[in-house]
Amino acid sequence: MSLYWETADLLTAPANSGGSLKSRIFSKKDLKSQPAQIYALAIETCKWSSVLREVVENADILRVERKLTPILSILLAHDLILAKKGVALPATHGLRVAIERHKNRLQAEFTRARVRRKVGSAEAFKAFVESGLENGGDGSEMLRPRWIRINTLRTTLEDQLETTFSGYERSTTVGGVRNQGSKRLFIDSHVPNLIAISPNIDLSKSDAYKSGEIIFQDKASCFPAHLLDPLAEDGDIIDACAAPGNKTTHIAAILLSHSSEPDECSQVVHAFEKSKGRAETLEKMVNLAGSNTWTKLHPGQDFLKTDPESAAFKNVMALLLDPSCSGSGIIGRDDMPELHLPAIKQPSSSTSKPQKKGSKVPEPTSGARKSKKSDHDDALDVMVDDDGEVTAVNSDDELKARIEALSKFQLELLLHAFKFPAAKKITYSTCSIYAGENELVVRKALEHPFAKERGWRILKREEQIRGMQQWPVRGSSETCDSDEVLAEACIRANKDDEHCTMGFFLAGFIRDVKPRKDVDAEFLRDERGHLVRDMMGFPVRVNPQEVNFGSANEDVDIAPVRLVPTDEGEDEWAGFGDDDMAIVEQDNSAPLPQDTPKQDKKSGGGSRHGTNKKRTQLGITDKMRKKSKKSN
Repeated sequence: MSLYWETADLLTAPANSGGSLKSRIFSKKDLKSQPAQIYALAIETCKWSSVLREVVENADILRVERKLTPILSILLAHDLILAKKGVALPATHGLRVAIERHKNRLQAEFTRARVRRKVGSAEAFKAFVESGLENGGDGSEMLRPRWIRINTLRTTLEDQLETTFSGYERSTTVGGVRNQGSKRLFIDSHVPNLIAISPNIDLSKSDAYKSGEIIFQDKASCFPAHLLDPLAEDGDIIDACAAPGNKTTHIAAILLSHSSEPDECSQVVHAFEKSKGRAETLEKMVNLAGSNTWTKLHPGQDFLKTDPESAAFKNVMALLLDPSCSGSGIIGRDDMPELHLPAIKQPSSSTSKPQKKGSKVPEPTSGARKSKKSDHDDALDVMVDDDGEVTAVNSDDELKARIEALSKFQLELLLHAFKFPAAKKITYSTCSIYAGENELVVRKALEHPFAKERGWRILKREEQIRGMQQWPVRGSSETCDSDEVLAEACIRANKDDEHCTMGFFLAGFIRDVKPRKDVDAEFLRDERGHLVRDMMGFPVRVNPQEVNFGSANEDVDIAPVRLVPTDEGEDEWAGFGDDDMAIVEQDNSAPLPQDTPKQDKKSGGGSRHGTNKKRTQLGITDKMRKKSKKSN
C-alpha cells in the first residue's frame, strides 16, 4: 500500500536530498516497500512520463478525482496500462478504485497517443519508448553507447560477432552507434576485446550475459588491467580493492591470453575486498566469468593490513589499485531522470484553457527539472563514493575536506603497495574527476622517500602499452606543476565527451628493481678530478672506515686480486681483471698461494665460464705442496 506514496515522495524530493535516484532509494533505511520494487516503478514511470502525462491530461481525471495528485496519477496509470499484474493495491483501496474507475478512458487515450506517433502496435510502441525515441534528444544519457567487454576466459570476439552480435551493422566510429533506434556495433581500437553497441539494446537477458561470456564494463574501467598487462614473467598479481570484480576478471583474461598453456598457468590473482557484502558480489562475478581457477579471494580482508613480507606474497610483482573515491566521474551518479507531470484541467473557456494549462503545472515542473540539473552540475550538494556511501556537501570547504580525506587514504594505499619486495609495476586509478584524488596523489607518492628508496618512478607514455599510448586525453600539466613528462604519463577520460566514457584517471608506476649504485662516489678525487691513490696504488675511499679487515671467516671489503701463473712457475701479479677476479682466501696456518694449474686454451680457460669452474681450486695446489716439501 505504501509503494506508490514512497515512490512519489522520492521522485518529487528536493534535488539536494541524496544524489541519484538509485542512491536515494537504496540509502533510505525506513522504506516499507522493497527498494528494488520502488526503483523499477520510478524508472519505468519516468521513461513513459511524457506519454502518461498526455494520457492523464486528455482523460481529464485529475479534475474529478481529488485523491489523485499529478505524480500519483502517472504512477497508477503506468501500472494500470503497462504492468502485467496491474495496480499493486487491494481491490477496495481508494487509490485503486479512483484510477480503475477511468480504465477505459485511459486505455483509449493511450491508443490515441500511439497513433499520433504513427506507431502500429502496442509492442512497437514499447520498443519506441524503450529506444528513447519518445524523448528525442532531450536526455544526453540516451546517447551513450553500451560498452561490453568480451570475456576471453569463456569465448572469443570472433565467436560473439557470429552469434550474439550477428545481426548488427558494423560502425567505424563510436559516434556511429549513438543514434537512437539503431542496431550497430563498434570494435574499440584502444582496448582489445571491447565493443560498443547502440544504447537502446538490452542484453541483460541474453545467454551470453547470463553465462559470463560478455561483461558490461565502461571503456575507461578497462584501462587499468590493460595498462598493467600482466605477463608470464610478472609473477602473481594483487587487485587491492576488487569488488565488484570487473577488473579482477579482466586481469585473469589478459594473464591467460599471454600464456601458451593456459591450463598450466601457475600465476595467481589475489583479490582483496574488505567489505563482506561486496566480497559476495566479487565471488559471484569471479565464478560467472570463469576466473576462479586463477583467482584467490580474500573476503573481508583489508589490503592495508596485509604483510608485504609474507611468504604468500613473495611472488607478487604487479598490483592494481582502484581505491574508494568520490565517484564524481561515474555517469548517472549525480543525475535524476526527467519527469513529466500532468496539469489539472479547469472548467473554463477554450481561450483561457491553454493559458491555465501552461501556467498551472508545467512551469513549476519545468522549473523543478531545471533546478535539479543545475543543482547537480555544481557537484556540491551530495557526493556518492564508489561504495555507494552518500555524503552531503554544502560548500566548497566541505568538498575540499572530503577530497583531502579520500586522497589521504588513497596515498596510504599506494605507498603500501610500494612495500611489496618483488613488485615491479603498479597501476593506480579512480573514477574521480578531481585532481586532489588523481595527479596530486601521484605526485605525493613519487616524492615520498620510500618510493625513491625502492626505485619507483612513473611509467612514461612512451613506455605504456600501445593502446594507452594512443589514448589522447592526458593529465593536467598545471596540476603536475608543469611537469610535461608526468602529465603525459597520466591518463584521463572525461565523461560525456566524444569518446563516450565515464570520468576516469589512471597512472602507472614501474620500479628499477636494482637501482644503479654510484660506485664512483665512494672514492676521493683531487681538484683536477683524478682519483686519489694510496702508496700501494689503490684508490682511496671517501670513508676508509667502511673497509672491513675482519677475521679469516669474514668477507674482506678490499679490491679483489687475480693470481696469474707464468711459464716459469714464479708468482706474478697481473693486476685487476674485469672477468676473472678471485678473492684470496686467508689461512693463517698455510703459506700464501704460489701458483694455479695452467689452463689449456682449447678448454676455454680464458673464458668467464672456465674461470667460474676453477674457482673452487684456488689455494694451495698439489704441485705446490710437493715443491714446499722439497724445499724443506
